[in-house]
Amino acid sequence: MDGPERPQAMNFALPTGTDPESVRQRVVAMESLLERTFRVPGVNMPIGLDALVGLIPVVGDLVTTALGAYIIWEARNLKLPKWKLWRMGANVAFDTAIGLLPVVGDAADFLYRSNSKNLRIIIKHLDTHHPETRVIEG
Repeated sequence: MDGPERPQAMNFALPTGTDPESVRQRVVAMESLLERTFRVPGVNMPIGLDALVGLIPVVGDLVTTALGAYIIWEARNLKLPKWKLWRMGANVAFDTAIGLLPVVGDAADFLYRSNSKNLRIIIKHLDTHHPETRVIEG
């Protein structure tokens, strides 16, 4: 009889291509990491690295701003219109400005999810202009 099975390493690879489907997978993964990685016990509320790293004064907010800017960079590579890029930038800027406020900003990070808002903008664009990237769940 063999001993208990050892946990297997997770094989998680993101595509590195510049095609819309690869970009979609990367942006969805980044949004999930930043906004929905963990669940708060008892209230079953999703939180991510954006809220957790944002608890570190100034440096945490700069890190999460850079990660939010990465999503905008991916959107630029998809050739989203400038007005959508500006809207996405405003979402990240507002999240950053709120996050810089002591205590209030940390609470706001749990409620205002700029990365989720930006993901919706990208998904809507992809569904309209690149329908072959749609993922049908269920």
